[in-house]
Amino acid sequence: MRKEKKAQNIDRLQQEFAKSTIGILTDYRGLKTLEMNGLRRKLQETGGDYKVVKNTLAVKAAERLNRPQVKDIFAGPVAIAFGYGDVTNTAKVFTDYVRTSKINIGVKGGFMGDTVLTGEDIGVLATLPPKPVLVARVLGGLKSPLYSLVGVLAAPMRNFQGVLQARIKQLEETK
Repeated sequence: MRKEKKAQNIDRLQQEFAKSTIGILTDYRGLKTLEMNGLRRKLQETGGDYKVVKNTLAVKAAERLNRPQVKDIFAGPVAIAFGYGDVTNTAKVFTDYVRTSKINIGVKGGFMGDTVLTGEDIGVLATLPPKPVLVARVLGGLKSPLYSLVGVLAAPMRNFQGVLQARIKQLEETK
């Protein structure tokens, strides 16, 4: 490759790394063109992309973004599934497509910002619920103790009211 072309590719990869929220590195050997295009289409439907990259160019792009820890996962032939939105969505789409199409593709790892992910981490991300559901669960967990506190504080007044009602009923029956 000529130097200008390499520089352009590094710039493109640097932009992809910068704007992506997650990258899943896979071994694409043995993948048929039809299978690769199917995976690429599935990821593009959710706003992602799947690209075969040259390791040396990808490492240089990562180093430009001050992510030297990412360079260790670039070994052998690598393709990257980029995700630009919800990280769990990209991981789910990728793992679901691999499982349903029964293609033999190995996950080498990935990255999420400056964090390096293992293949197991990608699997865990794929099982997580979407971000709105997680936020709702956290808020529900925060509200629960507050409702309990209100119930405990209101109990003496409720009990006192019950005693008064019982005494009123008792006095009415004696008349």
